[in-house]
Amino acid sequence: MRTLLITGPGGSGRTTVAAATALAAARAGHRTLVISADRTDTLGAVLGAPDAHPGLTPLRPAPDTRFREDLLALQERAASALDLLGAERLDGEELTPLPGAEELALLRALRDAARDDTYDTVVVDLPPTPKALATLALPEQLRRYLRRLLPPERQAARALRPMLGRLAGVPMPAAWLYEAAARGEDELAAVQRVIEAPGTTVRLVAEPGPAGADAVRAAATGLALHGLRTDLVVANRILPDASPDTWLAGLSAQQHKTLDAWESTYDHVVRVPHLGRDPRGTDDLEALGLTAPAAAPAPAAWPVTEAPEDDGSHAYVWHIPLPSVTREELGLIRRGDELVVTAGPYRRIVTLPSALRRCTVAGAGLREGELRVRFAPDPDLWPRER
Repeated sequence: MRTLLITGPGGSGRTTVAAATALAAARAGHRTLVISADRTDTLGAVLGAPDAHPGLTPLRPAPDTRFREDLLALQERAASALDLLGAERLDGEELTPLPGAEELALLRALRDAARDDTYDTVVVDLPPTPKALATLALPEQLRRYLRRLLPPERQAARALRPMLGRLAGVPMPAAWLYEAAARGEDELAAVQRVIEAPGTTVRLVAEPGPAGADAVRAAATGLALHGLRTDLVVANRILPDASPDTWLAGLSAQQHKTLDAWESTYDHVVRVPHLGRDPRGTDDLEALGLTAPAAAPAPAAWPVTEAPEDDGSHAYVWHIPLPSVTREELGLIRRGDELVVTAGPYRRIVTLPSALRRCTVAGAGLREGELRVRFAPDPDLWPRER
């Protein structure tokens, strides 16, 4: 399945680009699903009549129903503990989604689309970039929290729980808690597999100009930090080259200055014209000139290389691609078997490759768009030669 995640700064026309891309894929013969979590159904307004797009299925997940079902099911599984505390049960009619429910519903819809194997292409209209990155990083983060709070190996004491419950005089909730954690782990892992799949890429949508340039630069850094690949930068709402109006001519010149910089920095940049109106319906979407997605680029790699030292020993270098970031924006902390990497406003906690866990951090540097972290074998942990 080819999956396109569409994001960009607020007001950049992300939904319009998502709709036009999905329509182009459907017109090329792909079974296409386009997903949007926007409660106002902007996607439906852009697409117009759904019957006019054969092969294209729009989907707007409803977070209310799923949130209500999940919370009521959790309440039922924890019934004994809630009764012990004298808690008053919640009714389904009084439950409303909490912040973040839309993003969780969108991730579930993405997972379900991959499981069903019904579609060739899935286009996802994501929120603005900072929120989109937080959404895409959520499965990895929640899985880490679950492993820390409820380590699977702790279930080895399962046979002792009835005895502990009798000794304590209260029911032990550990069984259902671990079962819920296992179900959550499976669901999160399924979503993460889709996000990290070889056929999944991100498309950045922005209007060229100083603000758009800053937003694209920050977004490219954040996406790279999370191991997500950008296959296309969509320069949206391009004004005509020549205009007798001096004000429009000045804006056009500013756009083209940014376009030149983007085309020298990023591998693939597509220019989308300004139609002079908000695009609505099939004719307007086709006039934007967007095409069906091509094959995805190669997956992003974070290789570990060996670096011989002058004294005959060996060090190791972990190469982490971080385009456009500056030294002042970088932060690096070793925490056990994890590395906390900060790049601008974004932060990610990554697990060290197995070989590097027996090493100490010997230094780090930024070279050619890569953060290169140098590791030296720890004599107390590394096998000694006889």
